[in-house]
Parts: sequence; structure tokens; C-alpha cells
Amino acid sequence: MDQVIEYGDEVRAALSASVPIVALESTIISHGLPRPRNAVVARELEAIVRAEGACPATVAVLDGVARVGLDAVELERVASEPHMHKLGRRELPLAIAAKASGATTVSATATLAHRAGIAVFSTGGLGGVHRGFVESFDESADLLVLAETPITVVAAGVKSILDIPATLERLETLNVTVVGYATTTFPGFYLHSSNCPLSWSLESPDEVAAVIAARGALGLHSALLVANPVPLTEQLDPALHDKALEEALEGARREGVRGQQLTPYLLAKLVEATGGAALEANLAAVRNNVRLGARIAVAAAR
Repeated sequence: MDQVIEYGDEVRAALSASVPIVALESTIISHGLPRPRNAVVARELEAIVRAEGACPATVAVLDGVARVGLDAVELERVASEPHMHKLGRRELPLAIAAKASGATTVSATATLAHRAGIAVFSTGGLGGVHRGFVESFDESADLLVLAETPITVVAAGVKSILDIPATLERLETLNVTVVGYATTTFPGFYLHSSNCPLSWSLESPDEVAAVIAARGALGLHSALLVANPVPLTEQLDPALHDKALEEALEGARREGVRGQQLTPYLLAKLVEATGGAALEANLAAVRNNVRLGARIAVAAAR
């Protein structure tokens, strides 16, 4: 326990008993899903972790305190408060100093989870290099945080609205270790594959745990990204995805949407254009990643 981080009771007990822990972000609850389904999904994801023998640690900032592990009341608060901030790592000191409340993105969750001693973090899809980077220089802070934070992140690749080949090049430059889980191509978030090849693939949680141990022995300070594709049976129809994405990109160009507003605009347009199918594929990916993250945490603890 320190001055800015507090552990939930379940997480504190898990730390004392050496029970493996999986960190979960809270932005998907506050900003990524409609009410009241967001609260239902939040409880569901935590239940998946427990069913695999690990402890869930949903992360958020409440009244200026970074909470690692939320109780039922706090989880409902994140799901229901209308003016919950969206916090990346750079906003954390602002929220803490102002005693504000906010949900944590990938960059903030990874930062707080690592500081709290949690080794595994499961999420949906990461941020990355945006299309048209040479004009906008728009790149997610997630990438630099992964370069600086020795945590294992399980994700279904990066959001498909991004420039995936350019993002993989940046991850290589930043020395972030990327492995496919039971796949030799990088996942496409809503899609099982982006068709971008990967050099390394692992087949079991024990193999991932061995890589985690090797990274620790080497004293490396960058993340291990486990790229875990959404199951083929639950992916978004590729033709529908491509059509909806092209329409969303054209809409953004026509309306002049850019900067921090671009990602939520494109994701919302994809959900709308696919009749909600994109949201279901997103949730399928998140469930799959949370389940695998728990199994990796258990294997690493062994």
C-alpha cells in the first residue's frame, strides 16, 4: 500500500496468499459499452478470471485514489457515473491531484498494475499507429508504455481501424516482444487475422510463462504482448468489416474528425454500420483474452 494506490479486499487477500492476479481495464466499462450492459459485462469478466483460479483486479481512479481491485459498489459506480474521466498514463497525476474519478485505459492500467505488482493484464485491443501517420503523427501512448513496462499483456492485436503493419514496425523498434497465441499471423481485433505474419507463436499458457520467466531473468523492462485472436466462429464477417470501416474512414474525412475524437468516432460507426455485430466480436475477443490471461497468470505462478 502506498499513498496513491489502494488494493481492493479481494486483491489484498490474493497478494497475501500468492494467488495469481489478472489486471483488467475499466474504460471498456465506462466508455466502451452501453448501459446497463456495461455493468453486466464487468461482472462477467471478473467471473471468468475467478473460474480459472485467479483473482481479478479491475483498475480505476476513484476520488483521486488509484484503486487496484474494485468491490461491487465501486464497479457499479464506474459503470453508472456519467462524467467519469477517461485516463491514460499522462492523466493519472492530474486525476490524483484533483481527487477526480476516471476509468483507466490500456496505458494507465498497465502502469498501475505493474506498480501494484501484477504481472498479467488482459484487454480487448491495443492502440497503435493511426492511418495517415505521416500527416497527423497520431500514435497511441499504449506503444511507449509497453516499451517501458515489464508486464504481460493479452490482447486481440490492435484495433483494426489503425495501420496494423506500421504498428508492428513500431513495436519492433520499441523492443516490445510480440508472440501469437496459437496463430502465426497478427490478430485483427474484430477479425481472427490481419494477415500480417508473426515470427513467433506459442501454444500453451506454460510456454508463455516460460517466456515471462526468461524476460525476468534477462532484466528486460518492456512488455510481452500475447496476440490472441478472436475465435473464427465469433469474428466479424470480414467483408462486412471492410465495407463498414471504409465508410467510417470516409465519414471521418468528410466531417473533419481527428485527434482524440477519431478512435471513438470510428468504433461507434463500425458498431452502427454492422448492426451491433462489431460490438459482439469485440466482447468475444475480450472474454477470450481474459480467460487466457487468467490461465497464463496461473501458469506463471506455478
